[in-house]
Amino acid sequence: MNVNFFVTCIGDALKSRMARDSVLLLEKLGCRVNFPEKQGCCGQPAINSGYIKEALPGMKNLIAALEDNDYPIISPAGSCTYAVKSYPTYLADEPEWALRAEKVSARMQDLTSFIVNKLGVVDVGASLQGRAVYHPSCSLTRKLGVKEEPLTLLKNVRGLELLTFADQDTCCGFGGTFSVKMAEISGEMVKEKVLHLMDAKPEFLIGADVSCLLNIGGRLQREGQPVKVMHIAEVLMSR
Repeated sequence: MNVNFFVTCIGDALKSRMARDSVLLLEKLGCRVNFPEKQGCCGQPAINSGYIKEALPGMKNLIAALEDNDYPIISPAGSCTYAVKSYPTYLADEPEWALRAEKVSARMQDLTSFIVNKLGVVDVGASLQGRAVYHPSCSLTRKLGVKEEPLTLLKNVRGLELLTFADQDTCCGFGGTFSVKMAEISGEMVKEKVLHLMDAKPEFLIGADVSCLLNIGGRLQREGQPVKVMHIAEVLMSR
């Protein structure tokens, strides 16, 4: 199957291993991965801050970059996936662009949802020894409704003991620019998140949104907690 890969800004600039492993995973599962070279930021930070008008040129640029074919567009980040899926609403006053946005947004899919629901794969043959907790990001679970797919894949990773912890599905406090605008509140939220997850005594923290992992991972590091933070693509490519 031919697919497009939407790398996201964080994947491109900060977490290249996550991006690489996402592509390698798709290829391992039989996909031919196309990388639209003109892709750019989805505009999520601006949208999240209320700068919709200012974000429109970037939205249109990304739409144009993803129109070269009709392949599924796979993203390893729920927040960016949801942002693109929201484009038709933001472009409603421009019918031609709204239609183009509809076509692109309909092809946007989260990595784990695509693997489980489209490829029909629940066991990718991964192996990782240790105790782990999974953080269900808000965009992925609440906005996209992707809840069980990541867990299904993780439960089939050989050697991985998946643990639960109190208030597991609460927000980590990142919330895009919320962590900047409301830094004190955000700080308390991630502090509580780390308090709960450390009760499970994990060796790994796993998530499907890098932004959340950076936030929680930063708190873990500041507290001196020896927990390895991994995107689910990295886990699924572990052997």
